[in-house]
This record gives sequence, structure tokens and C-alpha cells, in this order.
Amino acid sequence: AAELLDNDEDGQPDNPLVVEALKENHGFLLVWKNESDLNIFDSLENPDAGQDLGADETIPSWHTNGNIGQFDASLEEVLHLITHIGYHNAYPNVFGETIGSSVGDAMDIARGGQFTSIPASYPSGAWYTYDDDSCDYACQVTEYVFWALTSILGAHENRLDEIDNEWLLNTAAKVQQTDTAIYTLLTDPQYHFPTILPDGQYNGQTSN
Repeated sequence: AAELLDNDEDGQPDNPLVVEALKENHGFLLVWKNESDLNIFDSLENPDAGQDLGADETIPSWHTNGNIGQFDASLEEVLHLITHIGYHNAYPNVFGETIGSSVGDAMDIARGGQFTSIPASYPSGAWYTYDDDSCDYACQVTEYVFWALTSILGAHENRLDEIDNEWLLNTAAKVQQTDTAIYTLLTDPQYHFPTILPDGQYNGQTSN
């Protein structure tokens, strides 16, 4: 989380608006060991502000072994929290997880149409084909931004065979060439998305 929010590791958040949105909307990460631990969501006042992450899905060694083997899910789930609660609320017209936002329009292109529910099959030209029936439109946007940004950052260069049932643009070059809408949004410097893939070794200095 520190490397995603302070990618240049200077001890200050790259985008204070996103951090404020996370704070104001009480964003939180729930790390669980057993699936039964997720029952705590039922007792929370605002469970939608949270994101869960399995302890055993957190694989720090993935970052030091050439990005091969079991993927470090913390990269995905922490980014979900930052975009779903942070960017969604900080820039509702651009990164709001709704039909008609800039990122929503980009996703509709990537999926080959505007689908409020998962279609029986995606159009043949689609490159984003996530098919979890429990994932609504907002959830689909969250996943879309994860795939696009982490592909731009180089996380999936060795993973195409693992992910091509959901996402085909596994490199920065493919995203830039094929999905120009999302590439433009995620590389626009005014939004301060990460430009370097986190490696789990945060060296930023914090101040009191």
C-alpha cells in the first residue's frame, strides 16, 4: 500500500486527494487466515468500504523470484481498495465505477459493449472478459483497472497463460496499442498512478 500510494518513496503520498478519499470514506483492508474470519463483515457499519485479503494469498517472494510462481494477491487486493474507495470517490466523473464515467466508457470498449450483468459470452474482439457472475458493474471496473495498471507496470509479462481467460493485454505495449482509452487515463500525470511495480520494500521516510 505504501509503494502504491507513495510510488516515488519520498515519504509523501503522490496523490493526497486519493488518500483523503480513503480516510473520509473509512477504507480498510481485512486480512484473514480462515474464510470464516470474513463473517466479521456482517457486523461492520460500512462493509462496502473494505477489501479482504487472504494471509496465505500474500506471497512476498513473488517480487524477488522474477515474478513467477504463485502471484502475490496483495498487489491486487490493496490496489482494489485504493481504486474502489480512493480514486472512485476522488474523481467520480473520471474513475467513478459507474456507467458514463471515463473509466466506465473505456471498460465498455474493452468488453465489446456495455454490460450491466455478465453476458453469456463476450464479443470476439473483447480483451477484457471477466466472467464472475457475482461481480456487478462497479466490481468489473475495479478488476479492469487492476488488470490494466498492473499490466502497464509489468506484473503479467510471464502470466498470459494464467490470465488470458480474463485479460489479454498482459504487457504495457499491448495496453498502449490496443486499449488507448485506459492507457491514457492511467498514465496521465495529474492522477499520479504508480509508474513502478511495488516490490514490497518500501524505503520512504515518514514524518510526525
